[in-house]
Amino acid sequence: MSNSLYERDFYAWATEQAALLRAGHLSAADVENIAEEIDSMGRSERRELTSRLTILLTHLLKWQMQADRRGRSWLLSIVEQRGEALSVLEENPSLRSQIDQIMATAYTRAVVAARRQTKIPKSAFPAQSPWTFDQAINGEPTDDE
Repeated sequence: MSNSLYERDFYAWATEQAALLRAGHLSAADVENIAEEIDSMGRSERRELTSRLTILLTHLLKWQMQADRRGRSWLLSIVEQRGEALSVLEENPSLRSQIDQIMATAYTRAVVAARRQTKIPKSAFPAQSPWTFDQAINGEPTDDE
């Protein structure tokens, strides 16, 4: 069983590694764990975008399929998630190259969430997203107030 600083105290390890890298002491750095943490950070940003788009698409589905239940909270959630998704993309523009795959994953998850929240059967939902990324981000509904 390893008892490395990385496993015992992540914050201390990260601080130590940053200091080593800044000082140019690359041979003393924990390169394997640094690489793993960098990979993890990239996956985290992708998950964040997927999560934001899932929430957005869930509310767009509910907005489309339950017009009689539309409310300000759904609208504000749509507006908020659009802004958050765009922020993730602004900070990580290379994720745009994966947007079709991310949208497909988000839509699959959104259908599950919308089904759970609305009790509408799966067969009522389109098999694929009725929105492109740009349509989901820029289309109706909008909060013009």
